Amino acid sequence: MSEFIERTISGQVEYLAKTMPDQPAVKYHSGFDYKRTYKELDEECDRIAKSFLSLGIKKGDHIAMWSTNYPQWIITLFAASKIGAVFVTVNTNYKIYEAEYLLKQSDSTCLVMNRGFKDTSYVDIMKKLVPEAAKQGDGFASKRLPYLHHIITIDSDVNEPGMIRWEEFEKLGENVSDEELAAAKAKCDIHDVVNIQYTSGTTGFPKGVMLTHYNILNNGLSIGDCMKFSPKDKLCIPVPFFHCFGLVLAIMACITHGSTMVPVNYYRPLEVLETLDAEQCTAVHGVPTMYIAMLQHPDFKKFKFNLRTGIMAGSPCPVEMMKRVIDEMGMREITITYGQTEASPGCTMTTTDETLEHRVNSVGKAMPHIETKIVDPETGKDLPDGVNGEFCARGYNIMKGYYKMPEATAQAIDKDGWLHTGDLAMRNPDGYYKITGRIKDMIIRGGENIYPKEIEDFLYTNEKVRDVQVVGVPSVQYGEEICAFIIPNEGMTVTEQEIKDFVLASMARHKVPKYVIITDSFPMNAAGKIQKFKLRDMATEQLGLQDAASIVTA
Repeated sequence: MSEFIERTISGQVEYLAKTMPDQPAVKYHSGFDYKRTYKELDEECDRIAKSFLSLGIKKGDHIAMWSTNYPQWIITLFAASKIGAVFVTVNTNYKIYEAEYLLKQSDSTCLVMNRGFKDTSYVDIMKKLVPEAAKQGDGFASKRLPYLHHIITIDSDVNEPGMIRWEEFEKLGENVSDEELAAAKAKCDIHDVVNIQYTSGTTGFPKGVMLTHYNILNNGLSIGDCMKFSPKDKLCIPVPFFHCFGLVLAIMACITHGSTMVPVNYYRPLEVLETLDAEQCTAVHGVPTMYIAMLQHPDFKKFKFNLRTGIMAGSPCPVEMMKRVIDEMGMREITITYGQTEASPGCTMTTTDETLEHRVNSVGKAMPHIETKIVDPETGKDLPDGVNGEFCARGYNIMKGYYKMPEATAQAIDKDGWLHTGDLAMRNPDGYYKITGRIKDMIIRGGENIYPKEIEDFLYTNEKVRDVQVVGVPSVQYGEEICAFIIPNEGMTVTEQEIKDFVLASMARHKVPKYVIITDSFPMNAAGKIQKFKLRDMATEQLGLQDAASIVTA
């Protein structure tokens, strides 16, 4: 890893604006007519920072961003960091219940948003949450969201009373002097919280992870180093900005290496393929399902790629799919990363030089300057190589804590500074880590601990299986039984008995799924992560196990 960067994230952009002013910073291929060099981007962010100052927003205030990958997302991020404001990311799939919770829990004073996403209108939601805006205008006082006083809309065709249109917002900073902006910048410190990201909330209420400039900038630096990023690289970003995948593994990795960001507004396989070809991107990020959809697109062979590297993360990739990504997309230096939001997020990573075996069978070694270990989840004692336990990490990348949740913070980070991830993992003697599942995903059947990932990895070897997820479902007799959700490969059919026989032929009997459900998709959150808790609920209902569930949980 390069030496640690001792700058704020906006300070890093300012550094690039001075040292490589003409280097392309952002270029959209479609959706937006937006192209900026690092000098142009920095100047634009200065202007928007002044606009925020004109609203009275100061250091420590929270600015929420609810939008897909618009140019204004990037601009607002850097502008907020220039004045010491905290940038709060909002999941694009949120609806009114979740949005109200986040905006209230985060104490956000300003919301920047686009019109909405898919079937959700953010404008309609905010009109319901803050009806005072239409009556009082900007600076409104809201009953349901007492901290929120400003809403800025970034789609030019949205013109709602009480909400400021982006074009009008841009002009607000014209009366703010350079000296006022400089004074605000001078108050910023690299160890200030710059970003609050909410955990996906697959269990319980989402928690606001407080990340500093130092956390995310240096994690991005290390991520980019592992991919050998340079100003010659152009990274296609189809993953959502609101997630660490987009914000750190993409944006921070680019600005720490002077690379060019080529965002896609939101993931659509054809648009990503067109962007990769037209812009001749050298890298692209995605979860395995994104790569699978591109490889299986009927027009895939029409496109020419210049790809070298990128990241595949979020869930394991079948070995055959990884081979196709390397051979057919040219990503011979593709990398695998593991981490979680609380760790900025990267903890382990493969490099561009790793073998195929390491890329599909591990998540790499500990990243530079990050300590990692495996402990017994019950006792907290360190475990030797080859033994399953909880993955823990400690280092510069660990969050400051959960916003306004000291007890949850204390549960996640122990007195010695170790983050307990809740992920089950194993380290081999060479230092490579293999994620084996989540502690809460572990199935306990009649006293036997069963790790879903072990069964999933085996089922991926079946030629008829395209994707698989294994979950535990309630059982009166055993406490839990195994249920496998199977997505067959295109043009193939597979039966429940075939799957059971396949597992029984090669694995212990207690690992054979009691239930097999053939499906065509898995429920996912906006970050592309499969929501196993929803699969468990679906199976419980579909299999008529509600009575067993009530007995087991009683």
